[in-house]
Amino acid sequence: MAAAGGFPEAARAALADAQLRRNLHVATHTIREKRLRATSELDDWEQLREAGRRIKERTMRHLDRHLETLERSVLAAGGVVHWAADAAAANRIVAELVRAAGAREVIKVKSIATDEIGLNAALAEQGIRAVETDLAELINQLAGDTSSHILVPAIHRNRAEIRDLFRAHLPGGAGLSDDPAALVEAARAYLRSLFLSTPVAVSGANFAVAETGTVCVVESEGNGRMCTTLPDTLITVMGIEKVVPRLADLGVMLQLLPRSATAERMNPYTSLWTGVTPADGPRSFHLVLLDAGRTNALADPVGRQALHCIRCSACLNVCPVYERTGGHAYESVYPGPIGAILTPQLAGLERGRTLPWASTLCGACYDACPVKIDIPSVLLHLRAEIVRRGRAGGGSGDAGAAGRDAGGAVAVAGARGHEGGRNRREAAAERATMRLAAVVMGGPLRYRLAQRAGRVTLGWLRRHPRLTRALPGPLGAWTSVRELPEAPEQSFRAWWHERQRRSR
Repeated sequence: MAAAGGFPEAARAALADAQLRRNLHVATHTIREKRLRATSELDDWEQLREAGRRIKERTMRHLDRHLETLERSVLAAGGVVHWAADAAAANRIVAELVRAAGAREVIKVKSIATDEIGLNAALAEQGIRAVETDLAELINQLAGDTSSHILVPAIHRNRAEIRDLFRAHLPGGAGLSDDPAALVEAARAYLRSLFLSTPVAVSGANFAVAETGTVCVVESEGNGRMCTTLPDTLITVMGIEKVVPRLADLGVMLQLLPRSATAERMNPYTSLWTGVTPADGPRSFHLVLLDAGRTNALADPVGRQALHCIRCSACLNVCPVYERTGGHAYESVYPGPIGAILTPQLAGLERGRTLPWASTLCGACYDACPVKIDIPSVLLHLRAEIVRRGRAGGGSGDAGAAGRDAGGAVAVAGARGHEGGRNRREAAAERATMRLAAVVMGGPLRYRLAQRAGRVTLGWLRRHPRLTRALPGPLGAWTSVRELPEAPEQSFRAWWHERQRRSR
């Protein structure tokens, strides 16, 4: 998960990549606008969001019961259920199943859960080759890269970069152009023989229905359907939070997910399967139910909201932090606002200690979330918990080192040392700041004078742009993770008075 420097250090490296920022800007804005058009078609979109929220909330409240029901349903349909407490257990189970099938190679449909547990690397250690069949995941695999977006894993690459990768790694790709149709055709030709010859496939799951044992995968390319129908053995690795109680609940989710994810009324390929069927599809089906920190998250009454996520990535596409840094800065397979609250809970606060500060509190992620996860509230909750552990000398290391900006949000400063003394100094400085603000805002004259002084200061800062990127002294903690906004040419009050004079 997160490296020693955490999100601030990783973000600095991403911000220096101009091509990355251009790629992200174009892609996220395009997806965002398409999603708004798709959701505005439904008069009951907000009611659907509320229905989705309630389904997830009720399911998490009785998750143990629904998982037991799911196990019974899968067994009754001829499948086999495996329980994996952590990533190591899940990887071991999958490797044993592949070896039992006599295979040394597997094909995979895009699965963020298998990325989370590092399945490909674990299989490689056992001499088993895993081939990604999702186009974007294949691009990342050929590049030796990792995903930077939940829905569009190769969003950080443009088509010229993809062309160069395919020329270097795909059979017959030497003269390939960067035409999208040509790139897709090259990938299709490469994968087709694998679909027809590989006996074992590994998939993820978007949802699983407890009452029937039905597993659901949605995708846009059809490669997933190839993986779930052609091989003799199908292994599905699923986070335990993906279960829904009834088929009727799945109907709600399949209205929310495509519009929020790909801005489509429904996914081009929605694959549903229940156990095994004689003479049709895989001859054996294995469902690996993955915990890996999920029950720990479930124990937190506030943080458990993160388990409601249906992996649509809508929060990433509206997040100003993600747009500027990309997914790799989060150093997790779960980037963006949802990653900022999910990764610290799955991996542990001591490992993801900087991530709750990797998203703003603007609320755009909550407005976009199809199941109404209150990400800003969870961010504040996790920040408070990290600071509390730091003060208590708990297991969060240097997580208590933080500086607060004027809006009350906490910006990670990354300093180490005497947390208790510094926290007391920070608290005293915050109290002094609030007292000064109360004096300034306590009367209209003082407020206007402060505004004028602020205008002079901002004008001076415009002539010294370096200071807006790195304030001196204690204020440097704030600009260590953000830049000061550009000062406007005119204040709202001045604009209003000018408008009033012109209208007379």
